[in-house]
Amino acid sequence: MKVRIFVEPQQGATYEQLLAVARATEAGGFDAFFRSDHYLSMGGDGLPGPTDAWVTLAALARETSRIRLGTLVSSATFRWPGVLAITVAQVDAMSGGRVELGLGTGWYDGEHTAYGIPFPALGERFERLEEQLAILTGLWSTPVGEKFSYSGAHYSLADSPA
Repeated sequence: MKVRIFVEPQQGATYEQLLAVARATEAGGFDAFFRSDHYLSMGGDGLPGPTDAWVTLAALARETSRIRLGTLVSSATFRWPGVLAITVAQVDAMSGGRVELGLGTGWYDGEHTAYGIPFPALGERFERLEEQLAILTGLWSTPVGEKFSYSGAHYSLADSPA
């Protein structure tokens, strides 16, 4: 059995607190540290304020050595797929290959409104998620030196280095 630690820092946590939990996760023999990818609290004051999941995981990648790191889950509405592919690949490289990406459609319309992020209807969010998965896997599976292109209803990439 693998036991993983999950935190929701949008409810209120500093980077130092998250680092302490990640280090305790590693020292305690747990397998992974996952965090939510939200910008607003769902109750309470959420202080000291919002943090970004991938910025946090990049820092933790350099501060830990064994545990897997990931999101539960990153919202497809928050991040363009090409940029997300680069971000996740970079954090994975920084961690020595310890990253896991959890991806979902997005659901909390309040945080989208608060930060000016479009919040399409549910059907469109699932369409975007499907395209995002095709782009992520396409970029990550294209051989080095080759280019990846994609044309969908919501996203288009042309000659992207993989």
